This record gives sequence, C-alpha cells and structure tokens, in this order.
Amino acid sequence: MLTLDTLRLDRDTFRLSANLQIEKGIRASVIGASGAGKSTLLAAIAGFHTPTSGRILWDGDDITPLPPADRPLTIVFQDQNLFPHLTTAQNVGLGIRPSLRLSSREQTEIETSLSRVGLAGLGNRRPAELSGGQQSRVVLARALLRARPLMLLDEPFAALGPRLKFEMLDLVVTLAEDTGATILMVTHSPEDALRLGGKTIFVADGDAHQPRDTAELFANPPDALKAYLADGPGY
Repeated sequence: MLTLDTLRLDRDTFRLSANLQIEKGIRASVIGASGAGKSTLLAAIAGFHTPTSGRILWDGDDITPLPPADRPLTIVFQDQNLFPHLTTAQNVGLGIRPSLRLSSREQTEIETSLSRVGLAGLGNRRPAELSGGQQSRVVLARALLRARPLMLLDEPFAALGPRLKFEMLDLVVTLAEDTGATILMVTHSPEDALRLGGKTIFVADGDAHQPRDTAELFANPPDALKAYLADGPGY
C-alpha cells in the first residue's frame, strides 16, 4: 500500500497537501487543472521533490529519505527519455543495467519484455524508425523490465492521438493486471481516467483528495470537479 501521511509540498508560492492511501494493485489517475500539483505529487513520490513535512510509506516502510533509485518504483515521463543512437533493445536494457553489459539471460528478458508490449522482432530498430505508439511501447517495456511494484506515469501518452492513446492505456491495464503493479497516472483527460478505470485522485485548491472510484466520481462530481470539467478540452 502507498500511504501519503500528512504530506505537504511547497515550491515558491505553491502549496499542496496529501493525506491518502492507495491499495496495492490499484490503478489510479491523478487529475486536475494545470498547475494544481499533479506532477509535483508524482515527483515527490519518486524522490525528485523533497516534502516540507509528512511521510511517504510503501507497505508501512518510510521511503521518504530514500534516493529515487532505491525506491520500489519506476516513473515514465511524457518525453519518454529514449536515446536516439541506441537500438530499441538497448533502450529497454537501460532499465536493468545502464552500462548495457548484458548477460544472455538479461538479453532474453529484454526480448520477452518487448514481446509483451507487442514489439517482438523490433529490438534492432532505433527510435526514429518507430512510430509514436511504438516508442511509447518501448518505454513501457523498459518499465516492465524493472519489475517495480509501483509504476508512476506522468502524462506519457499526451502526444498521441486518441486511438493510439487508448491502445496504450489498454496496454497499461493489461500489464497492471498481469504483474499486479500499482499504477498512478497523471492526466488532464477525464476520458483517459475512465479508460484506465480503478480510482481517481482529484487535485484542486491545494489538496490531493482521497481516491474515489473513477466512474462514480465522474458520474457525481463535486463542485470543484464540475468547474474543471466545464472548461472543456483545453483544461
């Protein structure tokens, strides 16, 4: 279980509080207006932003003092962080060994990971030779290979069109169900949250609110969420 225990995040004039729990194996979207603190919340969980106060717990263990590499998670950003001079397989291999001095067993694991995301046989291609959807699959294959129990997704599919985005969200759901990973995904889109299913954390007015069932939340939104939804596609 991921617990944000009376967490407070400060940056200049920005303030965000979070006091909530996310059960293991849950898929949870984090939604709210631009500047509300969605990405800052993920950055704090990942270890890239130091909380002003409070704790971040995983399975009851306080991970707040741990550096990012020692936390039981992997994070996927919107820019994907693919190296253009490396092959697809090498980009995936960075997830387990940055030196890329890979054993035969690790190379087999890379091939298996690529197969699980629908990229079998494409390990020798470079990112420029792949479509946008395929590049997103490479990033998921790398995250999958790290085999961390918590996966943080910071709008990784924002640059994709609706059809490809839904394909990737469906893939995330499948991978989460197969691995039992807990998913926390930042998005601006209610459609993305509904597609991911599970629960949704609404971030507004300086608070990351308790996770609620996604379908129920959007069927009966609180006033602040109604105002957000009324802003339309531009958010």
